[in-house]
Amino acid sequence: MLIVENTVNPISLDDWLRYLECLHPKAIDMALTRVREISEAAGLIPTFPLIIVGGTNGKGSTCAMLESILSCAGYRTGCYTSPHLLRYNERVRIEREEVTDEALCKAFAAIESARVLCGTSLTYFEFGTLAAMQLFIEASVDVAILEVGLGGRLDAVNVFDADCAILTSIDLDHMDYLGETREAIGLEKIGIFRKDQFAVCGERDLPERVREQIEIIGAKFFHIGIHFDYTADRLQWSCKGLKGQYYSLPHPALRGAYQLNNASICLAALDTLRERLPVTSNDVRRGLLEVSLPGRFQVLAGRPVTILDVAHNPAAAHVLADNLGALGVHQYTYAVIGMLKDKDIVAVGQAMSEHIDEWLVASTHTGRGASAAEIVQTFIHSGIAKEGTIHSFPDAVAAYRYARERASENDRICVFGSFYTVGAVLAVL
Repeated sequence: MLIVENTVNPISLDDWLRYLECLHPKAIDMALTRVREISEAAGLIPTFPLIIVGGTNGKGSTCAMLESILSCAGYRTGCYTSPHLLRYNERVRIEREEVTDEALCKAFAAIESARVLCGTSLTYFEFGTLAAMQLFIEASVDVAILEVGLGGRLDAVNVFDADCAILTSIDLDHMDYLGETREAIGLEKIGIFRKDQFAVCGERDLPERVREQIEIIGAKFFHIGIHFDYTADRLQWSCKGLKGQYYSLPHPALRGAYQLNNASICLAALDTLRERLPVTSNDVRRGLLEVSLPGRFQVLAGRPVTILDVAHNPAAAHVLADNLGALGVHQYTYAVIGMLKDKDIVAVGQAMSEHIDEWLVASTHTGRGASAAEIVQTFIHSGIAKEGTIHSFPDAVAAYRYARERASENDRICVFGSFYTVGAVLAVL
């Protein structure tokens, strides 16, 4: 029995999540004052190394590879990522296992007690971030990996100081909150860097003002192409790390050539923490081979070939298009797409259009979701699709089932556009 807003009720995880969704008047409220106050009231003081991962794209893959390598090295890992595809529990993992409903409910209750004591509110993401840290502290993890939700400077994970902060990439996304240029977005993202702490950057094209601000921050900064880098061929790759060379590494189990950039970032980050978290070359090899992350260029077994990818911004769509181009020849490609209204729908469609024969557009049923009709109109008006090559559906599952009915064994189906779209299709698979 837990107390929520002075009402005694048996609280399930679903009950908690519904409560958190309406606890704060805004879904996104970028400020750290409330989060810091409640974190301090809850006594959330991590004593283990923290790795915080920010960036426009590549955060989830980088977190997954770090988690896998460190687990293979024998460390008790905690990993917090977002959003989830099927279950909230995916967001919080200890020793690579999703935490249970019971554990989450207990952590939510602890954070709720601190919140009531402070007399303030938290957003859904802020509450979940503090609950994840509560769980990691209770579990006495050896290391915690935290993925930034939005931006960096004002993101809830930034109430904690990273021993190593990672910036994977800078591109145009969430511009309503972060700014309309790569420079403005980059300045928000490097807010996770700390003076005299390690910072690793996998973005090769850093805007000049971002470089200048990094110097002002005074972090121990390591940049791909300068302090570390990689070379690759079809069968293996090598990485010049901060502490030496890694030779003849296996390609990560996560598909896509761009994953080597993420993997090299991981190795640089691990090099910075080697004195506290030593790993061997064998740990690295095992970790790269064992890593898994649904929804990132995930190619399902069987025919027709089905690809699931949560690409939802122009940069990610270009990468997905490149990967589709390298996947081999297929007679016909069906795209199952659903997106949020605040994304650059035109740029995502343009990035993918060369590889798509028929668009199956789904409505996304969330407050920020775009309707199928809106996307269809946008695609036709912008010349991305023509009448007869684009169809609307009430949801992603209906669109996917249509594709399965029409596709031959030599065709392929690509499901992308948002976590909601991929998650809906994964749920029926």
